[in-house]
Amino acid sequence: MDNIIETNELTKNFGSLAAVDKLTISVKSGEIFSLLGPNGAGKTTTISMLCTILRPTSGTARVNGFDVVKDAVQVRKSIGIVFQDPSIDDRMTGRENLSMHANLYGVPVAEQKSRIDEVLDLVKLEDRADDLMRTYSGGMRRRLELARGLIHFPKVLFLDEPTLGLDPQTREHIWTYIKALKEKHDITVVLTTHYMDEADRLSDRIAIMDYGKIVILDAPHELKETLEGDVISVGTSDVEAVRKLVNEKMGLRQTAVVDGALEITVRNGRAMLPRIMELATANNIYVDSLVLREPNLEDVFLHYTGRTMRADSGRELHGLSAIHRRAIK
Repeated sequence: MDNIIETNELTKNFGSLAAVDKLTISVKSGEIFSLLGPNGAGKTTTISMLCTILRPTSGTARVNGFDVVKDAVQVRKSIGIVFQDPSIDDRMTGRENLSMHANLYGVPVAEQKSRIDEVLDLVKLEDRADDLMRTYSGGMRRRLELARGLIHFPKVLFLDEPTLGLDPQTREHIWTYIKALKEKHDITVVLTTHYMDEADRLSDRIAIMDYGKIVILDAPHELKETLEGDVISVGTSDVEAVRKLVNEKMGLRQTAVVDGALEITVRNGRAMLPRIMELATANNIYVDSLVLREPNLEDVFLHYTGRTMRADSGRELHGLSAIHRRAIK
């Protein structure tokens, strides 16, 4: 499978801050590729450079064979974009929005009606196509934005936090549409997200990004298998006491406190459960709950960065303009 996106030490600086730091990745044609990381990791800055919105400070990137700096016009013709922030006109109908963008993208007039009908069918908005956008729900607007990004049949579709702020049911529907459009049109989808379940469910491969760098990149199941073990979650009011005990008495050092519980990554977790309970009981520590599960992407992020994504998702970015803060998400 050929690479449709390639970067080589792609870098973007805002003053002294390296928002994207020597990023070298390749994206295969036809795959769903996710940039997963907290706010401020550099995800949006990365796709902004790939979409020619931001000019790299250094390094190179090619999309569909075109250089993002030297061949910017050709890159733009090759891609579709769904931005994180809404960018549709609610004074127009859904069909009018699509028609306007079909003209902007140079879709031949003779083909516009059939293409509009096709993308409306894909996102299941045929029956609301002639209603004003102001009457659409948040999920319907997001679906129309997906349709708009497909109106010119792009080679690559960039989705920036595609389900941000949507309810769980609507998020499920958007995931279904994303998978369907990839399979039906055989396009490459590059999305940014900080939702673990979204990256896990959708992606062929995931690049975990932090502080402008790729920490690790692989298929979701491969990422989780790198931890080589199970995760035991210990619910107790004496978290630090249990952590010290399992460290000193059992030699278990891969521990972290997540949402008030002690999480321990171990081999053969089933055998460790009774030993942990016996150790706590022998030291008069009450355990509220003891749960064994397989590793998830949150565990992978914690393992490779030393903290949870949720704990870091609200970190502030000082000394930047509002535009730059938005760009380096």
